[in-house]
Amino acid sequence: MSNKIIDRIVELIFTKKGYDVKILDLRSLTAIADYFIICSADSDTQVKAIADEVDKKMREEGVRSWHTEGYRSLNWVLIDFVDIVVHVFKKESRDYYSLDKLWGDAPVVVAEDPLLKLPVKKKPGRPKKIKSDL
Repeated sequence: MSNKIIDRIVELIFTKKGYDVKILDLRSLTAIADYFIICSADSDTQVKAIADEVDKKMREEGVRSWHTEGYRSLNWVLIDFVDIVVHVFKKESRDYYSLDKLWGDAPVVVAEDPLLKLPVKKKPGRPKKIKSDL
């Protein structure tokens, strides 16, 4: 699986307001998956919305999940794309299970929401003069 798929999954997570998104590179540590993508949500409704969006949109783009778990409790939904496993946690469950720390030896990339990096627009006009005591 390519970085384009990882980037697309992360983008879909952010469209549903997922946060604290981390990508763990497991290739040198285990054979269960190449990457984990972990994110947090504030409610079970948001956990479901994120998981549904990722599964649905990736399927529409020709990338089908092999297995999903956690839809009953919605505290932790796992979407297994074989090489990439997506973990959508309710905040409290993520803190409790501490998957980030469990795989602490893995290289981590912290994904940033592109909407939070929008440039600040300056108002047109003349610059203000600053008084100086000099």
